[in-house]
Amino acid sequence: MRRIAVYGKGGIGKSTTVGNVSAALAASGLKVMQIGCDPKADSTRAVAGRRIPTVLETMRDNPDPELSDLVYEGDNGVLCVECGGPRPGVGCAGRGIIAAFEQLEELDAVAHYRPDVILYDVLGDVVCGGFAMPIRNGYARDVFVVTSGEMMSLYAASNIAGAVSDMRNDGYARLGGLIQNSRGVKDEDSLVDRAASEMGTDVVIRIPRDPAVQRCEEMGTTVINGEPGSAMADCYRELARRLVDRSEDVDGGMRLE
Repeated sequence: MRRIAVYGKGGIGKSTTVGNVSAALAASGLKVMQIGCDPKADSTRAVAGRRIPTVLETMRDNPDPELSDLVYEGDNGVLCVECGGPRPGVGCAGRGIIAAFEQLEELDAVAHYRPDVILYDVLGDVVCGGFAMPIRNGYARDVFVVTSGEMMSLYAASNIAGAVSDMRNDGYARLGGLIQNSRGVKDEDSLVDRAASEMGTDVVIRIPRDPAVQRCEEMGTTVINGEPGSAMADCYRELARRLVDRSEDVDGGMRLE
């Protein structure tokens, strides 16, 4: 099993990236679970084809939910979960993630579904409290950070990398590299390369700007499913292969064809 957390600044294209990776891995024959850890609860929309009920919403309506109330099957059999969060201005979003994880653990979701890959899509503007739970509490083993050459996304990436480095000393997750979601910034490749070097890591892949992404988002699907023959779909498939290659197998052998 691979347990991978993907972090990144809000709006950097993290959920689009994770959704396409999930779809690519599932299309290759692997069982994938994608867990959205953003209070906006939009991580799995393209994979599920709709907005699914969140764990917190379900728990508010039903204090004793079943796994089938929390986990929804999306394209290619991707198992979709959205932690959700409190209403804006009420409660703590980080605490919401903690409550959702505790509920999934109580119901033994991983043992029940036995996924080959678990992908956590985590908001990375802050790495504290519940937002750090995927890496602090041993749920994820490898962390990848989506960034562009823009200053604020690189700043967020640096903060995330620093947090992962500090936590690794306690035996938690490790940093696997940066995923460059290109924005057309001047000298973007060199800016991201330099930042990666300063963080003690490298760039996993450079995702180009491509109108296929927006076209597929408007259709409510991933590029993998919406335009499977496109160069952009090939890029996401290559990213999926590299994430598997770079991540640690924690429960047995895995080979992605």
